[in-house]
Amino acid sequence: MGTDLAPTEIIALAEIVDDLDYFQILHLPRSASIGEVRKAFHFSSRAFHPDANRHLPSEPRCAIEKIARRVTEAYSVLRDPRRNRAYLQRLEAGKGKRMQLAEAQAEAGRQAVEEKGRTPQGRQYYSLAEADTRRRDFAAAARNLQMALTFEPDNELFKAQLKEARDQT
Repeated sequence: MGTDLAPTEIIALAEIVDDLDYFQILHLPRSASIGEVRKAFHFSSRAFHPDANRHLPSEPRCAIEKIARRVTEAYSVLRDPRRNRAYLQRLEAGKGKRMQLAEAQAEAGRQAVEEKGRTPQGRQYYSLAEADTRRRDFAAAARNLQMALTFEPDNELFKAQLKEARDQT
C-alpha cells in the first residue's frame, strides 16, 4: 500500500511528528473510542510501514521509519482505556505530548488505586462496600463506606457511593 505523500511531505512530517500529540498522529479526536484508535492505527501503520515504502529514496525512507515508530508509540498508549485516560490527563495538565509505555502503565495503575482509595484501610472498606452493593445490602454498604470515609474524608468517590447507598436504603 504505502503512503500517498510526496517524499518532501514525508520528510516535513517526520520533522514535526515529535511536536504532535498521539491523537494528532493518528488523526483522531480526543474523544475517540478504542475501536476508532485501532482502525486509525491500522490505516496509519499500513501507510507508513517501512516495507510498504521501500521503493522510496534513503532520506524519505528514514523519515517513514521515524513516523512509523511514533504511530506505534501512539497506539501502544491509546489502545488501553486506562493508559488513554492517563495520557489525556497529561495533555490537559500540559505535561508534554509523549508518554513512554512504562510511564503510561504506571500512571494508569496509580489512578486505578486512587479511584478505589489512597489508603489501605480506605480501599479495604470500599471493597467491602462494593461486595455489599453487589449483594444489594445497601445498609452494610453505607456502613462500610462511612468507615472508608473515616480514613479518607476527602474522597469524592466514597462520598458519592455513600449517598447512593443511603438513597437505596
